[in-house]
Order: sequence, then structure tokens, then C-alpha cells
Amino acid sequence: MGVTKINQEFASPVSPGRLFKALILESSNLIPKLLPQFVKSIDTLEGSGGSGSIEQVNFTESSHFKYVKNRINELDKENYVCKYTMIEGDALGDKLEYIENEIKFETSDNGGSICKMTSEYHTVGSYEINEEEIKGGKESAMGIYKVVEAYLLENPHIYA
Repeated sequence: MGVTKINQEFASPVSPGRLFKALILESSNLIPKLLPQFVKSIDTLEGSGGSGSIEQVNFTESSHFKYVKNRINELDKENYVCKYTMIEGDALGDKLEYIENEIKFETSDNGGSICKMTSEYHTVGSYEINEEEIKGGKESAMGIYKVVEAYLLENPHIYA
């Protein structure tokens, strides 16, 4: 099994607490509302949303994928950290066994936040994934973050 690690970072004028709540704690309500053309629903299949829980993201017919299942490994509400693993779904294809993700929101000097994301792609056998294969997933994640950021900036009372 091969492992490819990718790091991403972006700055936002929105506070870490609001971004964490919107993108992590309330994502099952907010993401389908803001992106109904892509995400049909986010359902908790096991647990109560905390560590050990399993969530399924169901995509619309216009998406390239049908669903993915994520297991929450760690949810640190005080330090704004979420670690989860994509364990199932057609987004993994036949070359990925699973993808481990860590998302951390930190306070920036200007009162906003810095979001640090790390993804580890665990491949099947000796397959080595390249940057081009990961590009679409990274762009989709950034698109979701930007939509949520815009919503929070337009609605400063939400998740305040």
C-alpha cells in the first residue's frame, strides 16, 4: 500500500469557531442547503456525530459520484480540529483503499482564521497516486469552503 500526503492551507476573514461550526458540526444541515445541485443529503448512519460516528454524503444525479461514507476519528470542539476517514464510496474508485483527513481551524492575526487541511491517500497495492488525480477533489473541497465562507460573511449572525 502506498501513501500520498497532501497539505492545503487557506486564510479566511471568518473566525475559526464559526467556520468549524458551519463546515464540521452543522455540515449535514448547511451543505445540502447551500449546494443542493451537488449534495442531496448528509446522513449520520452510526453514532451521534462525534468520534466513531459514520456519516454518508449522498450526491445528486448531476454529480460524478453517488455517495461517500466517512468515519469521524476525532472531533475536538475546543481546538477546532476534525479528523475523519473516507472509508467507502465510489469516489475511492478501485485504486484507493481509504483517505484520512485532518482539518484544523486556527485564529489568524487579523481576527479571521487559517484552515489547515491534510489528506493522506492510501492506495491499493503498490499503486502511486499523482497530483493530477487528486486535483479534482482538492478543487471541490475548496469550492465548498468558499461557498460556506461567503454565506457566513453575508450572514454574520449565523453560528456567531
